[in-house]
Amino acid sequence: MNGMRRFLALGWVLAIALGALGLARAAGSRPEVVEIPITGTVDDGMAHMVRRAVDEADRDGAAAIVLDVNSPGGLVSSAFEIRDALFSAKEPVIAYVSERAYSAAALITLSAKTIEMAPGASIGAAEPIPATEKMISALRAEFESTALKNGRNAMLVGAMVDKRVDVPEYKASGAILTLNTTDARRAHIADGIAPTMDAALAAAHLQDATVLTSEYTFGEQLARFATSPEVSGLLLTLGMLGLLIEMQTLHGIAGVIGVSSLALFFGSHVYSGFSNVTVVALAIVGLAGILWELHIVPGHGAPGILGGIALLFAVLLAFGIPFLFVAMETVSSAIILTVIGFWLATLIFPQNAWMAKLTLATVQGPEYVASGDYSFLLGKNGTAASLLRPAGVVTIDGHRVDVLTAGEFIPAGTPVRVVRVEGARIFVEPNS
Repeated sequence: MNGMRRFLALGWVLAIALGALGLARAAGSRPEVVEIPITGTVDDGMAHMVRRAVDEADRDGAAAIVLDVNSPGGLVSSAFEIRDALFSAKEPVIAYVSERAYSAAALITLSAKTIEMAPGASIGAAEPIPATEKMISALRAEFESTALKNGRNAMLVGAMVDKRVDVPEYKASGAILTLNTTDARRAHIADGIAPTMDAALAAAHLQDATVLTSEYTFGEQLARFATSPEVSGLLLTLGMLGLLIEMQTLHGIAGVIGVSSLALFFGSHVYSGFSNVTVVALAIVGLAGILWELHIVPGHGAPGILGGIALLFAVLLAFGIPFLFVAMETVSSAIILTVIGFWLATLIFPQNAWMAKLTLATVQGPEYVASGDYSFLLGKNGTAASLLRPAGVVTIDGHRVDVLTAGEFIPAGTPVRVVRVEGARIFVEPNS
């Protein structure tokens, strides 16, 4: 009995010690804040990262989610996904605009319960592209409902999308609303002004929190990297240059590099949400037309021309309609670089294998013998040894000679005279 009592007492001591240790750790622990970067172009790669970060914050019981916003905008569809993910978060969401939050990034920022802006920052400029009545109406409704959910001025937010909304205190008539930090604070769009992210966290009483920054996975990073205008231009240059060098050499290596570069270009844009299967199908049709022209029916022209047009449209559409101007700039730069690169390639590969398929490029061997000189027959008389219709045989000075007439038929036995000699062709006419 005494042994049992000692055992129970020991158990109670261990339980109390473990409980005290847990309380001590809890008292000494710092809250965790998940920081999500909303920087660069808003795309599906960013939306995927935000959804994953919100799920992890919910699972780990984070104290808050803070958005580090500095973006010119991007895909509205991706912004919708990010907004919905932030609305579903169990913890409060704080947005800190360090420089700018335009277009899709403005909607993401407005999804936060608290908005802090740095001095000199701005928010707004969310008119959709193309600015059709349907697009404006739909996007304005999304902005206004987002503002209402977080207790902000819906009319002001609507003016960021629709320039017809009249708010003379903050913008001229017929202009899209973009608010600087001071005006955003005065209009209660922003809740405070903070020079740094640390100051924004301090305003939310999270100055002692441990900040965990969400990072992109390799696939998300690759997609975002490959869809940047600089890398997209490089991939397009390699793609077009590879096809042109393939036309010059027909060795296959340049063609593989070109097709692979274009595949990476379109694949990354599909993954990031800028493009879709329709654009990819158009690109495949274009490549098929070009390759058909190069390797199957060279010289016809139509497959190559139509394929080139289809590929060009696919490239422009792959950037997305909102980025059509960027697409035109990128494609123009790629074309210039391709022309320069192809000129250098022609210096290295002067023989054009594609043109060789269209022209006779045989070389005369040592056994080749040129036609004889028959000019000595000019003016000589003879007799038709066969019917000349118009070709036939004439006997001249006892020698049989193959001749032609100007087109008329001359019966055998008719006296004839050589009137013209063109190489091996000897022309005769009746000798009247």
